[in-house]
Amino acid sequence: MSCCENKNKLNVLFFGIDSLRRDHMSLYGYKRNTTPNIAKYLSDGVIFENCFAPAIPTTPGYSSMMTGLDIFSTQTVALRHHGDLAPGVKTLAEILGERGYNTTCVGFEGNVGGRGYQKYLNFDGWGPCRPDGRSHKAENLNDVALPELDRLANIYKDEQKPFFLFLRHMDPHAPYLPPAPFSEMFYQGDACDPDNTALKNLYDFKPFRDFILSWLPEGITDPECAIAQYDGEVAYMDACIQIILEKLAALGIEEETLVVFTSDHGETLNDHDCFFDHHGIYDPTLVVPFAFKIKGYGCDCMGKRFADICQHKDVVPTLLDILGIDDTGINFDGRNLTDLIKGNPIKQEPEMYITEATWMRKHGWRTPEWKLIVALEPDFHFKPAVELYNLINDPEEYDNLAEKEPEVVKFLTERMNNFIAKREKETGKTNPMITNADKWNGFGKPFESSEEAYNSLYIGGISKAKQLQQKK
Repeated sequence: MSCCENKNKLNVLFFGIDSLRRDHMSLYGYKRNTTPNIAKYLSDGVIFENCFAPAIPTTPGYSSMMTGLDIFSTQTVALRHHGDLAPGVKTLAEILGERGYNTTCVGFEGNVGGRGYQKYLNFDGWGPCRPDGRSHKAENLNDVALPELDRLANIYKDEQKPFFLFLRHMDPHAPYLPPAPFSEMFYQGDACDPDNTALKNLYDFKPFRDFILSWLPEGITDPECAIAQYDGEVAYMDACIQIILEKLAALGIEEETLVVFTSDHGETLNDHDCFFDHHGIYDPTLVVPFAFKIKGYGCDCMGKRFADICQHKDVVPTLLDILGIDDTGINFDGRNLTDLIKGNPIKQEPEMYITEATWMRKHGWRTPEWKLIVALEPDFHFKPAVELYNLINDPEEYDNLAEKEPEVVKFLTERMNNFIAKREKETGKTNPMITNADKWNGFGKPFESSEEAYNSLYIGGISKAKQLQQKK
């Protein structure tokens, strides 16, 4: 039985938000009030304060989030993934569809991480789309999602047929072009101060320069202006999400709907010269929100915050327990976090294997104290092949201790390699970070030098960036 008793099957309204940093949400204590509506809604919900997306970027993130499995089980690590998920893998949409749910996905058609829905709806979720030259992504999503929520709710009320509605919000994803007044909500400084050289490295970085400067203010020199635009996107999205939450309440099914918030990965802003994107397995890309709520339930599930470390793979086992579904026969890699919510001990996983295959191919090992990053091929930032950071003394990860602490590098490398060997043995599959070596970047072979990577990965304008992201 589920932890929340309910005579009817619960609906699921799932906000899968792209590129949302946990630490830029006021829900998690951010200095700017970026998510007041989400925070108010979740004031009596369940909030996990240390959820991680260990596999960057979008495709492996959603694949793990939607299956309860890690990359060894899904065999999915790259943005431009080739083929399907590993044979036998089921998504949450497929699991619920087999149990009588209507399943609809808004904004994520064609990606293996979004596989298995009965119905797909799309919206314009990228660049400028209206006469003001701004990106009205969340409003475009609402134009599609609100009528679909109406339709699903009516079927639920007439036929007692529950629904799973997945919404992929794109607002925190570049380009950051929030509409007014959100475009000016968090910045009133001099964005183009000629004496400010903080963005010099961006202007010098050929692969991203033209794309990013095509949507930031002309002549920008202050990175705080760009960060404020990201925060404005989050606040704009939060306001539009409130409309969906209000609609759910107006339909009279709020107490019969599990509402979930999470993200596929975080975002690097002006961090580590990764420039307003989501690559590099530094913590800004790894930290994500995870929270949920069933309004009106008086059980012990609601109204709690948890500091325990959790990961994407824990999402599906947790939600299925809440929904009272325990007959899948799937041996999930993730844990059922409702045991934690009920006050029972669960297996702790403070260490994790981390990977990225977006614009660089790297993997590493993260503990509460240390972060090891190892390049599997030369990268376009010309970074060292091995990076080591003490997360306690250097939480922003700028002091590379790899040469000063060789014994720590050796110790963490052994732990990482032992974990890889263990998971390969358990799954009978080779680490996909190795098998995807000639496919991940879209060029059919690994990069042999940083110069080759640098000269190959030119993004261009907004339309070119969209094509590169979707390149198979």
